[in-house]
Amino acid sequence: QVQLVESGGGLVQAGGSLRLSCAASERTLSTYVMGWFRQAPGKEREFVGSIVWSGGLTYYADSVKGRFTISRDNAKNTVYLQMNSLKPEDTAVYYCAARRARTTTYTFWGQGTQVTVSS
Repeated sequence: QVQLVESGGGLVQAGGSLRLSCAASERTLSTYVMGWFRQAPGKEREFVGSIVWSGGLTYYADSVKGRFTISRDNAKNTVYLQMNSLKPEDTAVYYCAARRARTTTYTFWGQGTQVTVSS
């Protein structure tokens, strides 16, 4: 069982930046892929990006490519989502999730953190 706790959300003006953190309880994340998702009011949850813990390979949705960056800190068992050039349409609850490598289903989810971008 992997427990995930997000933090770092808040209110920011358009064009600003925020960094979200996701702390994982699991000490050996080398076999996991960590993902970030978001869900805006009235919309379905959408994939934002992911990082393969072993090796650090990242993937991003087209909507955030070039603006968002995912990284991880092995010593802290923490994954980060650096969000720059934020837009009002980035407003959503952001979730951290984990899945075992070579699987397609994210099994473990955090509680989410609210990001609000004002225009």
